[in-house]
Amino acid sequence: MNHQWIPDLTAISGVKYVAIADALGAAIDQGVVKPGDRLPPQRDLAARLGVDLTTVTRAYEAARVRGLIEGRGRSGSYVRDPSRIEAPRRQALDAGMNMPPELPRGILGRTIAQTIDQLMSHNAASSLQYQPAGGAREDRVAGAELLTRMGVPSVDDDVLITSGGQSALFAIMNAMFEAGDAIACGAFVYPGFRAIAERLGLRLIALHRMDADTLRCACAREAIKALYLVPTNDNPTAVTLTASDRQALAEVAEDHGIQIIEDDAYGALASAPIAPLASYVPHRTWHIVSTSKIISPALRVAFVRAPNIAASLRLASELHAATIMAPPLNVAMVSAWISNGTFDLLLAKMREESARRQMLATQLLSDLDVSSHPEGYHLWLRLPPHLSGRDIADLMRPTGLAVIPSERFAVGDAGPEAVRVSFGGAISLDRLKIALLTLQGYACAPANMSPLV
Repeated sequence: MNHQWIPDLTAISGVKYVAIADALGAAIDQGVVKPGDRLPPQRDLAARLGVDLTTVTRAYEAARVRGLIEGRGRSGSYVRDPSRIEAPRRQALDAGMNMPPELPRGILGRTIAQTIDQLMSHNAASSLQYQPAGGAREDRVAGAELLTRMGVPSVDDDVLITSGGQSALFAIMNAMFEAGDAIACGAFVYPGFRAIAERLGLRLIALHRMDADTLRCACAREAIKALYLVPTNDNPTAVTLTASDRQALAEVAEDHGIQIIEDDAYGALASAPIAPLASYVPHRTWHIVSTSKIISPALRVAFVRAPNIAASLRLASELHAATIMAPPLNVAMVSAWISNGTFDLLLAKMREESARRQMLATQLLSDLDVSSHPEGYHLWLRLPPHLSGRDIADLMRPTGLAVIPSERFAVGDAGPEAVRVSFGGAISLDRLKIALLTLQGYACAPANMSPLV
């Protein structure tokens, strides 16, 4: 029981019922009130706060809608136990996607509900209407602030808002290149990028090492139009380019007039960030930062810094023709988070959860040939010659661990067998440990004892 919880409203300047609901959410996150605790009766709380009963009633209702509390008739209102909430039955998730882990205690869901409540309590009419091509100015200002903090100095005229990173990639490639153009990329590449290239008739040129010498050699053989890369925690190989490699690649791009498509999907999770390629050659780099891989794919919000204003206008036209706009209420929510610090708080929690899972994975798979990033939620496992990535993926499917064979990422010849192992999503730490031990058992089995023989 916790009849004594009383929110402090002395520093509140906004809507009081929203402030009460926010304070309750914070108290739950901090453990001040716990699942099963009974809250003060509404009349008692109204009297103690010096507000009318309607304010407290609306606050409790807002908290109930957010999933924070539940009513039990005459016995009162109680803090809800997330572990006892039965989730609605839904179609199975796409297990092939690399997705961030769920944050503990339903933090993200409650933050979204709280922010939507706040937006609707103020003048949010503009967030419920069609938006200008490329996004409203106030949201592009927020995007420019985020990009600048991440090492890509930006102003709002440089920045466009897209419906996720995939939408940005499609629009850039459709607007800037023609069928038959050669785009350099890693030997293993994000499948969404490969699918776009195939649809648009673009030729992908595999670089078996993502470095300046390899790119320069490719330029000697081909008229390379662009370079695509994920500079931090590459998907799928988990490679992070050093600062010197980034600068050297930028210099080759400058020498050969190559555009750079820098898909910085995971960079914000790094506790020790490295300057992006866009910081060296901003005039020829498309830099993409998406919320899908660092907070949640449900947000569908990405920020793109264009190389120049002319390119920005061209991309805005392409985006409007393809998708009209990013979801405006989600954009308003992300903009608010960037401005009030919530974005950084969510990033910190996601970084902590990803690091916890990565540490467990690298410890349990320490005897194997693995590449990983300390704050990433996937790794690249190179397999012994007698093992097949496709077979390992099939064997691991019942465990709930997302294991994808290297052939799904290959540009041309797949090369030695490997798998991408993803441990984000809803899998718990206990289930993850069992799944990783199972994977370790399959991968370490000698050829004459392998379950695949």
